[in-house]
Amino acid sequence: MTAIKSIQPLQFPWQTQDPFLFCAFHNDHYPKGNGKLGPAESLTGRSIGQDFSGKDGWSMYHGQQVPGFPAHPHKGFETITIAETGLVDHSDSLGAAGRFGNGDVQWMTAGGGVQHSEMFPLLKDDEENPLLLFQIWLNLPAKSKHVPAHFAMLWNEDIPIFQTDGARVKVISGNFGDKTLKSPAPDSFAANENNEIAVFLIEIEEGASLQLPLASAHANRSLYMYEGTEVELNESTLSNMHVAYLAAERETKISNNGAKARFLLLQGKPIGEPVAKYGPFVMNTQQEIQEAIALYQRTQYGGWPWPSHAHTHDPSRGRFALHADGKEEVKD
Repeated sequence: MTAIKSIQPLQFPWQTQDPFLFCAFHNDHYPKGNGKLGPAESLTGRSIGQDFSGKDGWSMYHGQQVPGFPAHPHKGFETITIAETGLVDHSDSLGAAGRFGNGDVQWMTAGGGVQHSEMFPLLKDDEENPLLLFQIWLNLPAKSKHVPAHFAMLWNEDIPIFQTDGARVKVISGNFGDKTLKSPAPDSFAANENNEIAVFLIEIEEGASLQLPLASAHANRSLYMYEGTEVELNESTLSNMHVAYLAAERETKISNNGAKARFLLLQGKPIGEPVAKYGPFVMNTQQEIQEAIALYQRTQYGGWPWPSHAHTHDPSRGRFALHADGKEEVKD
């Protein structure tokens, strides 16, 4: 039997399988900055505050002066934000904050509720500010939907890399060969190795190939191609901006005879519970959604301690993470 269940063209947001809820792919070619962390180009013709146009190769999203996503709530799931290129300024209702990017990953378990903002500061005024970012929503089972919110960083220099001839795998969660990375969040669905959560970024050079590791037949596995032309998956062809749904227990070999190819792989055992969603609230029933919204309206999930809902950090700061308990990590 074939390892390839189906291949589909990618939509926005990218299609996912249980236990994943959502995957947003942002590939923005931002221009030079204007000295105020925004773009040094006219915003005329954009629907400011709701700009997903991709005009000139970039969007402002919900930002007014700086691109990004001002303060908004999350509850009942986790976000895994992979900032491969460019920077993200994070602030949240717990008092945590950070600037991360250029290979860093933020893992946030929203659990019982948190507000956060994600702004994309354009720090370079003398050259362009490209952004390549994935935000993945990982569901939480009912027993974990009210756990305390938790914010953690996986710094680029600490993330294990599996390498073989012509191929490179960045292991953000799970196991590939002799490289392993466990979830940094204690209440994460990925913290239990039996759930087989894997998040890999894969690069394969022209003329190279890579064999994917086997997992159980219970795990859902999705392979997203986001750069290159096309590759061979066993007896099938996967083209750029397509997703392949794979049988995780069957051997899959990726063979690349074209330009360098890049992929995101998501894998995990399904939670198998009812999913009720309303924007950034993910629960099991509509009644629970109403309760989550009411809690947010009543408490603002701790309020907003920052001077702006689109808060950004001092342009002179490098990568850092300030945690809710006051602990600070400074990288550069």
